[in-house]
Amino acid sequence: MGSSDHKLFPSCLNNRKTTVWPNARPHRETPAGAPRGTDSVAGMRYAVMVPTETGRAADPEWMAEYARHVEACGFESIVAVEHAVVVTDYASRYPYDRSGRMELADTCPIPDPLELLTFLAASTTTLGLATGVLVLPNHHPVVLAKRLATLDRLSGGRLRVAAGVGWMREEVEACGTDFSTRGRRTDESIDVLRALWADSAPAGADFDGEFFSFTGAMSYPKPVRAGGVPLHIGGHSAAAARRAGRRGDGFQPLGLRGEDLAGALTTMRTAAREAGRDPGALEVTLGHAVTLIDQGRAEKLAAAGADRIVLAGSGARDLDRQKDELSACAARLGLKAGL
Repeated sequence: MGSSDHKLFPSCLNNRKTTVWPNARPHRETPAGAPRGTDSVAGMRYAVMVPTETGRAADPEWMAEYARHVEACGFESIVAVEHAVVVTDYASRYPYDRSGRMELADTCPIPDPLELLTFLAASTTTLGLATGVLVLPNHHPVVLAKRLATLDRLSGGRLRVAAGVGWMREEVEACGTDFSTRGRRTDESIDVLRALWADSAPAGADFDGEFFSFTGAMSYPKPVRAGGVPLHIGGHSAAAARRAGRRGDGFQPLGLRGEDLAGALTTMRTAAREAGRDPGALEVTLGHAVTLIDQGRAEKLAAAGADRIVLAGSGARDLDRQKDELSACAARLGLKAGL
């Protein structure tokens, strides 16, 4: 499954103690004060990827102006990608390109997504902040729970997390995780996040899992929304679809289309029903391109099941060209500037 990969949008439980979390929020809830970024296509939401491929994602002036323009155009949110490290001459196969390799150069600046989103939160006022995707096995969930809750609280409830298991073995192992356990570890990490975000006072939260264990843990501040930060699952596998149905607030199928996409959504909905959850409460995020999306294409993605469309840019390094492309895109989609 991809993480920091801008080119994704042409388009299991074991016997340990586990928790299947109920739906944390109603379908398409938007936090107070956050923009909806919708057009006339059945309330479709539009997000924009951080243009990592430009090499400017760690340029503070460039990124601040870019994010402010995304906000001014009326898009719902901005989405940051993750690779903690890129290992030179990696043997893992990148699953979203026939070449098996990412287009991003090994030396391309890929800032930490949470630090970047914190910076962008301070540069904007209403723009939603999202990851796409955060590699959960790279993170200790107790520390991550605090980081996510803090960012959500300080941004006024603007954070949404799309998370996955990661595809680059070398990266995951460099972060200290056994690659073969990353699926189980991801499931458990989600449960830890939910446990620490819940109101467990005065006794604190208890957790006893395969990888993580604690008793009486108090983690404050809590996220703004009572259900915690929305957690979506990103990926292309059946396991990712099942994870979204069992534990997620949404699903971001990566690199899937046609029958493969329909099958993944069916798997997600089936898993949700089997877990006693409402499949209709789970958001679906699909992808397209800033320079190509229009009302007709958005209608087709809505018919495929999308509630949100994440848009990848052209890769232009010139900021004015990027802003012009965003403005033209917003006009085609009928977005209301500044809302």
